[in-house]
Amino acid sequence: MKKFMSVLGICGAVMLAACDSNASAKNGDTVIIDFAGYLDGVQFPGGTAEGFPLKLGSGQFVPGFEDQVVGMKVGETRDINITFPQQYVEGLAGKDVVFKVTLHDIVK
Repeated sequence: MKKFMSVLGICGAVMLAACDSNASAKNGDTVIIDFAGYLDGVQFPGGTAEGFPLKLGSGQFVPGFEDQVVGMKVGETRDINITFPQQYVEGLAGKDVVFKVTLHDIVK
């Protein structure tokens, strides 16, 4: 019985660690985010999403975006500043923009 209780205690500790609300996002995690992009303080078309699943480190977003999401915690909102590459869509190529990002969940 002692052995069973020890195993149960260890399993509970592992489960609590996995559900740690103070955990921060790391490369390899999938985060669920809302974001809105702003150019010169004005929200631009196509730069907004809600409940978006992003795997950090995947390179899915423009350079610099994912790196700034690393370290965020659930419930945190952060301004992410990036410069779009020169070879990007017309009107945004080479421009400095701000994305307002809210992290809703971290999937390990």
